[in-house]
Amino acid sequence: MSDRFRARLESALSDIYRFESELGGGGMSRTYLAHEQSLDRRVVVKVLAPELLEGLSIERFKREVLMAAKLQHPHVVPVLASGDADGLPWFSMPFVEGESLRQRMLRGPLPLEEAMGILRDVARALAYAHAHGIVHRDIKPDNVLLSGESATVTDFGIAKAISASRSDSNSTALTQAGMAIGTPAYMAPEQAAADPDLDHRADLYAFGAMAFELLTGEQVFANRTPARVLAAHLGEQPRDVRELQPALPAELAALINQCLEKEPDARPHDAVALVRQLDAVFTSGGVSGAVVSAAPRIRLGRALAIWAGSSAAVLAAVWAATALIGLPEWAFSGAVGVS
Repeated sequence: MSDRFRARLESALSDIYRFESELGGGGMSRTYLAHEQSLDRRVVVKVLAPELLEGLSIERFKREVLMAAKLQHPHVVPVLASGDADGLPWFSMPFVEGESLRQRMLRGPLPLEEAMGILRDVARALAYAHAHGIVHRDIKPDNVLLSGESATVTDFGIAKAISASRSDSNSTALTQAGMAIGTPAYMAPEQAAADPDLDHRADLYAFGAMAFELLTGEQVFANRTPARVLAAHLGEQPRDVRELQPALPAELAALINQCLEKEPDARPHDAVALVRQLDAVFTSGGVSGAVVSAAPRIRLGRALAIWAGSSAAVLAAVWAATALIGLPEWAFSGAVGVS
C-alpha cells in the first residue's frame, strides 16, 4: 500500500520534485524528503493520510492551506506550496536540518536553560499564529523542530484546513472527526470532546502537556492507553509538575499547572501572556546549570500495539463520558478522529 501510494505521488509530481526518502508517517500526513528541481533545494512534501480523504473538499483544503502559508515568523516552519496530486492533497515546507524535540528528548536529559529556550520559542510561535487567527491543534514534541539554538513549529493550520474542508460535507460525523484531530497525550479537554468552539486556549493546554513532559520526562497521564488518556484529560486532575521536579522554579511550575487547567478560562489569557511569564522566569535566574529529566524510552512495537488495540476503547470511553458526565452528543462522533 505504501509503495503504491508513493508511486502515485511521484508520478503526479515528477515535474516538480524528485523524491528521495520517506521521513515518517502517522497522524495527519505521510512525509517525504524531496528535491525541488526548479530551485535546486531540499524540501519536505506532506500528503494527507488516505483515511482522512473521505468527504474532504480538496479545493477548500488548498484554500485553507493558503491561509497558513501567510504565516512568516522565525519560529514557524512556513508552507511553501500546496496542491493535489492525482487526487491526493499535498503541501510542502522547508527542510529543517536538525531533529525534532521528540528525538532530542529520547537522546537524554536537557539542561533547564535549553528546555526553557525551546519553550520560549514555541510560545512565541503560538503568539504569532494566534494573532493571525490560526490555532495549531496538535502541539507536541514531534511538531517542534530543533536547528542550532532555535526551535520552530511545523504544521500550523493543517488540522484546521482538514476540518474546514469537511464543513460542506453532508456527513456530520466526518465534520466532527475533523474537529477532533490531534494527539491524545496533548489534547485539551474541549478538544478531546470534539468541541466545535475550541479556540487558541486548546494550544495552551497542549503546550502545558508538552512542557510537563519535557521538564519531567513523563507525560501528564503516563502509561495508559489512548482511551484512558482522553478520559483523564476530561476528568482527572494532573499531578503538580513539582512532584516530579521539585527543583523547578516555582513560577515556571505554576505556569505549567495553569496551562493544564480543565477550564479554558483558567488558563493563561493568551500566548502573549505565556511568553511574558516565560521571559520573566528566564531572566530572573535560577535556570542555569540545572538539568531536567529525559523522556522515558518506549519500544516502538509496544507503542504501536497499544495504539492499534485502543481504537474501540477510545470510542467506548467518550461514549461513557457522554452518558455519565453530560458531554454533548456530538462528542462521540468527534472521537472517531482520534481512534
